[in-house]
Amino acid sequence: MDSHKVVSRDEWLDARRQLLAREKEFTRLSDDLSRQRRALPWVRIDKAYAFDGPNGRETLPMMFDGRHQLVIDHFMFSPEWEAGCKSCSFWADSFNGIVEHLNQRDVTFVAVSRAPLAKLQAFAQRMGWRFKWVSSAPSDFNFDFQASFTPQELAGGEAMYNFTTGMASMSDHHGISVFFKDDLGTVFHTYSCYARGVDRLNTAYQILDLVPEGRGEAGLPYSMAWVQLRDQYGR
Repeated sequence: MDSHKVVSRDEWLDARRQLLAREKEFTRLSDDLSRQRRALPWVRIDKAYAFDGPNGRETLPMMFDGRHQLVIDHFMFSPEWEAGCKSCSFWADSFNGIVEHLNQRDVTFVAVSRAPLAKLQAFAQRMGWRFKWVSSAPSDFNFDFQASFTPQELAGGEAMYNFTTGMASMSDHHGISVFFKDDLGTVFHTYSCYARGVDRLNTAYQILDLVPEGRGEAGLPYSMAWVQLRDQYGR
């Protein structure tokens, strides 16, 4: 960074205006992509799913909490783990505090993991999170939505993740799934994203993309090797 080009204010303004034109182009493309995302066909959900939550056993329609739209964060927390995934926790820090805003736009937000509810609640208390978090342990929900994989899938290399069949590296992966419930109570799956598709939901990454050194992940064993649980930095 010490050798980075330094120019006058006028030269900087000229370069910034050129970049602004590209940013506006990107924004228009992003808006168009969002319209295409909303226009995707839907899939009716006929299978019954059960979840253990703070209010007891809930079905998928109950999770909407009186609203029409439901966003689910597939949070990586396998039943045998004692703590949640550090990368999913990195995202969860962005989710905390926005739920009330989403509710105003007819959206309910819920995190879902396979670990028992008691583990989820203990970890949420440790991290200071307030969003609703439920266990999908009573159902196949996470498996059906490409967020968890059976021992057979892991051994055979035939797991479906990010809409591609291949080798899954672990039993659980991160993702986002979106659902809509009509006035008759019918639930539809409208959208899911995984891998880099969830980047836009991470506030810290959006800020890091603005600074000179960016995410600073080049040369690491893997891109998120630097990430720790929020209460473990500096240890």
